[in-house]
Amino acid sequence: MKQEFSIKGMSCNHCVERVEDAVHSLDGVKKIKVNLKKENGIVKYDEEKIQPEKICQTINALGYQSEVI
Repeated sequence: MKQEFSIKGMSCNHCVERVEDAVHSLDGVKKIKVNLKKENGIVKYDEEKIQPEKICQTINALGYQSEVI
């Protein structure tokens, strides 16, 4: 499954790395690419192992605002 998420509150490449590292560490996430300029991320994941809500919760726990697009 491939899903796009909006990610508000990032200000630099370090923010991008934090989000990518945190989400990629989740069981079931295969790939993530975050775009700082567009304030979004594309996540490829196994929907049998993880749901989009868990990905949003993980991003939000870092201090950013995320939602499924």
